[in-house]
Amino acid sequence: MTSQEREELMDIVRELSYEQREVTLASGRKSNFYFDGKQTTLHARGGLLVGKAFYEEVGKLPGPIHGVGGLTLGADPIATATSIAACLKGDSVAAFIIRKEPKGHGTGQWLEGRKNLPKGSRVVIVEDVTTTGGSSMKAVERAREEGMEVVGIVTLVDREEGARENIEGQGIALRAVFTKSQVVG
Repeated sequence: MTSQEREELMDIVRELSYEQREVTLASGRKSNFYFDGKQTTLHARGGLLVGKAFYEEVGKLPGPIHGVGGLTLGADPIATATSIAACLKGDSVAAFIIRKEPKGHGTGQWLEGRKNLPKGSRVVIVEDVTTTGGSSMKAVERAREEGMEVVGIVTLVDREEGARENIEGQGIALRAVFTKSQVVG
């Protein structure tokens, strides 16, 4: 990813994903700003740049990395874009999705994309936004229960509200494409 592409991605995040307004976060906390990462990850150019940025960040973790994924819905477009960016560079990194509840019929599985990732696969959890790291750690737990080795977590935006400390305190690396400070200025 070039510095120009990184700036362009930052502009898209600022324009489409950052809002100054009162919200209640998944953690239950109140906030006066909100990041809706899906507005960027589902944008055509934003999605392309997210894939490149995440593939670059994943590459900074100890390899090999066999897969990228996380909790549906925020991780879905990121995992796919990262997998495609890897393929365009000649690397095979499968995407996977972790359901919030097991499939209600058929196999009853928690994880989609399982056939691409045998037990022991080294994976990275991806997120659009991290606040306290709770969702990320749920994804880590579920991936481990599925027999995967979690190498790290990559997020589009770290809100800088404890996720790094909570995640790294459990011995897992957290990489952020951007931090709140970088986006808001």
